[in-house]
Order: sequence, then structure tokens, then C-alpha cells
Amino acid sequence: MTIKQCVKQYAPLLKEVTHIPAKEVEILIMHLLDVNVIYLHLNEDKTFTKIKELEKLINKRVKHYPLEYLTKQVSFYGETFIIEDNILIPRPETEILVQKAYELLKNIKNPKIIEVGTGSGIISIILAKLIPSLQSIAGDINDDALNLALKNAKKHKVEHQVEFIKSNLLEYISKDIAQSFDMCISNPPYIADDYTLPANVKFEPKNALFAGTKGDELIKTLLNQVSNKNIKYFYCEFGYDQKSYIINFAKKFDIKSLEFYKDYSNFDRGFLIEFNITNNQ
Repeated sequence: MTIKQCVKQYAPLLKEVTHIPAKEVEILIMHLLDVNVIYLHLNEDKTFTKIKELEKLINKRVKHYPLEYLTKQVSFYGETFIIEDNILIPRPETEILVQKAYELLKNIKNPKIIEVGTGSGIISIILAKLIPSLQSIAGDINDDALNLALKNAKKHKVEHQVEFIKSNLLEYISKDIAQSFDMCISNPPYIADDYTLPANVKFEPKNALFAGTKGDELIKTLLNQVSNKNIKYFYCEFGYDQKSYIINFAKKFDIKSLEFYKDYSNFDRGFLIEFNITNNQ
């Protein structure tokens, strides 16, 4: 069976899973052959010899298993990252958070940031690539995530700029250390515990998704920690329905500015806080 025939035969099996079934079959074939799309199209009439391996991947994908976990890679901010099971798959919306942070940090000499819930490491790594003078401490409670994030940092040659540590939020960062940083940035869990996940998301780690009864509990804890540790800026994602909760909760802090932004679907998706910090460098 040729590559072209494989695509035609297996694409119908994925029609209920994706709106681009033929494209996904091609992606799986490219993964198995370790080739790019140009090679695939130039050689589509050649015999494909990895039918059994492809069928195993197709059978998983039919059950809504994420394509990124099958290919072990994900695209973010125009770059390719390694992704593995038990690690949250980066979303395109988080690119907006990175861009917002970059717009501020590029104007700070030798900026230093703390990232909470680094996952695959994409936020700190992209900012490190964009700003060669940036230094970051990136924490997570998931050992698998920290190991993967280091792999990605080495892949993108920024391991000298990012230190990965095991930490529950900011608990293991002392105030003396924290207040020397310009920004805390995070894409934390923010889904309410009773929310029913889409079929494909159910394969991702629950502790990277769910955050409590309302879903904003971890964000509120982080707000308290960032304020108490005298970090000037806090840039964070949140759930589309949590803006009013953040506005009300933020009233307890001495804040210079609070700005919200929307995602690609025009949903409220994140906020940018500048605290009034007199002793922060």
C-alpha cells in the first residue's frame, strides 16, 4: 500500500475525532517515517511499510487520544517542543500571555521572572529565546514535567537561562529571593472540579487542569503570594468566566494597574497586574 492509499484508507476512521482527518493521518505517517511534509508529498506513491505501527496510532486517536501525545511534539509560538504523557499540552492562547510578558520584559535590563506551573517549559523557554539576557526560575509539582521542561530547554539551547525547581506555587521561593524578580508569570489550573472535560482533554493530567470548587482558588492563592513576596508584576491566565471574581479579589491589594485581555475566540483569558512595590528593584 502506498502512502497516498494509506491516507485515503485511514482518514475516514478519524472523521468523528477531527475536522482534518486526512491531515492527521499524514502527520502520523510523517512521525513514523521521521520526514517532513515535502518529502511525504514527493513520495506519496511509494510503498508504506509501517502499516501495523500506523494502525496502533490510529486506534488510539479514534478514542480521542491527543495527537500531540502520539507524535511526542507540539508547536508553540512558531517553535516545536517535545511533549509527553502526563504533561499539559500547550494551547495557542498561551502565546498571548507570552507576548504580553515580552512587551514589558524587553524594556527591562536583564529581566528576571518566576514561572509557576511550567509544565513543558514553553513560557520560560520562549521568553528566554526572545530575550537572551533574561533569567527565569520555573517551578512545578510534577517531576515528569520538570524533566521534560529541561529537555525542551536543552533542545532550544536556553538551559543556562532557566532553572527548573520542584515547588508548589511560590512556597519554596523565599521573600528575599522573590522580590529580586521583576515578574511572576503563570498558566495555572483554573477549571472548576465539576466541569465535564472534552473527550481529548481527559487524557491530560487532572492536577494541571482542575483547581477547586470555583476554579479560581489557585489564582487567588498566587495573588496573595505574589503580593506578599513583593513581586511587582503578575501576568496570569484564567477561566473565561472568572473576570468578575478576579476584579473583586484584587481590591484587597495595593495595585497600580489591572488589565485584562481576550483570547483568539474573544473570551476573557488573562490579566496583567502591576503592584505598588516601593522596595522592588
